[in-house]
Amino acid sequence: MRKWFAISALLAVLALPGLSKAKEEEKDVATLEEVVVTATKTKEARKDVPNSIIIMDEIDIQESPAKSLGELLANELGIDLRAYGNYGGASQEIHIRGMGGDATQVFVNGVNVNSPSLGVADVAKIPLNSIERIEVVKGSGSLLYGSGAMGGTINIITKRPKKEEIDLKISAGYGSENTYQLSAEQGMFLYGDFGYYVTARRHETDGFRDNSDLTHNDTSLKLVLDKGDIFDISLYGDYTDREYGRPGVKTPAGTQDYFVGETKFYNSESASLLDRGGDKDGHAVLRVKSQPTEWLVLNFKQDYTDTENYNYRRDPAAWPPKLAGEGVKTWVTNRVATSEGNVDIKPFDGVGLLLGGEYKGFDFERRNIDLDNTGEDKPGTESVANHHVFTKGAFIEAQYRPSGYFKALAGVRHEKHATFGHETLPRYGLIISPSEKTVLKLSHGKHFKAPTMNDLYWPDDGWARGNPELKPERGWHTDATLDQSLYDDKLFFSLSYFRWDIEDRIAWAENPNYPTIFPGWNKWTPSNVDTFNGKGWEVGLKIGPLRNMILSLDYTYTEAKEQKKGGPKRQALYTPDGQFKGSFTYWAPFGLTVSAMVRYTSDRPANYVNDTDELPQNTIDSYWTADLKLEYSLQDNWILSLHASNIFDEKYDTYMENFKDQSTGVITREGYPGAGRSVFFSVSYEY
Repeated sequence: MRKWFAISALLAVLALPGLSKAKEEEKDVATLEEVVVTATKTKEARKDVPNSIIIMDEIDIQESPAKSLGELLANELGIDLRAYGNYGGASQEIHIRGMGGDATQVFVNGVNVNSPSLGVADVAKIPLNSIERIEVVKGSGSLLYGSGAMGGTINIITKRPKKEEIDLKISAGYGSENTYQLSAEQGMFLYGDFGYYVTARRHETDGFRDNSDLTHNDTSLKLVLDKGDIFDISLYGDYTDREYGRPGVKTPAGTQDYFVGETKFYNSESASLLDRGGDKDGHAVLRVKSQPTEWLVLNFKQDYTDTENYNYRRDPAAWPPKLAGEGVKTWVTNRVATSEGNVDIKPFDGVGLLLGGEYKGFDFERRNIDLDNTGEDKPGTESVANHHVFTKGAFIEAQYRPSGYFKALAGVRHEKHATFGHETLPRYGLIISPSEKTVLKLSHGKHFKAPTMNDLYWPDDGWARGNPELKPERGWHTDATLDQSLYDDKLFFSLSYFRWDIEDRIAWAENPNYPTIFPGWNKWTPSNVDTFNGKGWEVGLKIGPLRNMILSLDYTYTEAKEQKKGGPKRQALYTPDGQFKGSFTYWAPFGLTVSAMVRYTSDRPANYVNDTDELPQNTIDSYWTADLKLEYSLQDNWILSLHASNIFDEKYDTYMENFKDQSTGVITREGYPGAGRSVFFSVSYEY
């Protein structure tokens, strides 16, 4: 009732254009002069970077129909969002050009937020309201960012205070599935050159299935001492606290409630009613920048990460009977300290040299407690494992531009890892600019990914164990991009071809060398057995602003192939070969902005029975989704927004997994469902 009342109130306000205020922001699409920092760790124009680039600012974020960072990034060319369904606490992973989530490195103000245990970044934890700018650099980034930057690098820059301005924004919203959100942000310079920006948010939802709820709290603070070119010092910190249910797959139609004793384990909606999870993440980073002369820039960064993931799992398995209802509680803690410095030297016009070094120390702890069939701790079953790993990296990159028509880059990184030893990573780039509005870019670089802490040190729990003898994944990424701007930058066209490969890919599988206590069952261990390669095209077109409208059309074709040891090359699991994305934004002179987004994802294989199979046993069907956002500026300071997600209520799955009905003993392959139609209404006061 409250939801429909809010919608009706919004529509009534929209019918009164005389009460609204015209938007006056300058609307811009991508141009070749946009500045990007992530690609080279120095300020460069888009046209001077050899990679394909995506840049989003505050206006792009505000006008998007996306309600999370994962959804926002998924609307961009060449990016695929992966989640185990759309329940409240589902991890959102970013896959670029068909590579895995652990092949994309995500940074917030320079702090790597990828999990050392899993290798992937859960971007669902990062709040949109704190973001000022997002830079996505596709292609190998291991030269500058080390392990894992194989498919691309995402740098998220949070808001900072502006001199002679006071920023204040307070928002409240409510929507489907009993979802509500409260957020606040405020920034200013207190005195002289010292300022701050603070954000806070609370988000809760019941989710669209049983046990799919989420309670999320986050806060951040950025302190700034801005002395211009003399030096700029910033200290940033954030903290996130999340608790959520883990519902598993959607059970088959007709599934009956299943009990162990008096405890219900699953029902007709969710494969698990008891499994829970939680995260407590904190980050801090100190950055110092100084430009004492025109030809010299000094940068230093010190950051610290402390994350804890909690997992509560219960097993309804009825064989052997004594195990029914038992489970385990697990806490995985990662602490990472990083020191990095670099020097950007430009001794002559057209010549640049970047030198830098980095040290990372990883401390990993995994604590387990077994649970009995009532969910209580088993005395004497607590186990703790601790490990420490470090990496050292040094890099150098040279740039040479003899004229406005040509630029060349070359660099190399040397990485030392405490576990697998040394790795040398070259990268080359070439930029040809036949005109101010046309740029051809070529990039070729070696990439690698170190084994995760779970890969190396997963304790022997009777069913799985890590492998400290693993080698890193290695490969090359090559891409060629044509960027073309036309009609006074009212039209921007981008065409990219990419090709990548990964050798010694790490995969978990049953290992007959490590049998379990049950005859015929072996423990799962990781090993370097797979190869993985891909190639494809990206085509993007942005038109506008033209008559108060902006139109964007993107298509990505990806041919990603995996090959198990001794098996054939076949389409990689869960990797679509085609994705289309179209967005449209219109802003009216009386304060109304309308944004729409449509996405198409082609079908993709969900599982193969054997390593020698060329055809999948199950396939996830293709699907379309559409989102809509209406935003209305009322008077000078009020903003009313209505988000409508999946407006056509499309039914689709994201992943699949086996489900065993304990009542019948039947095992079926079921999906993690995407969420159906939902709406969310919010009111904001902005000063």
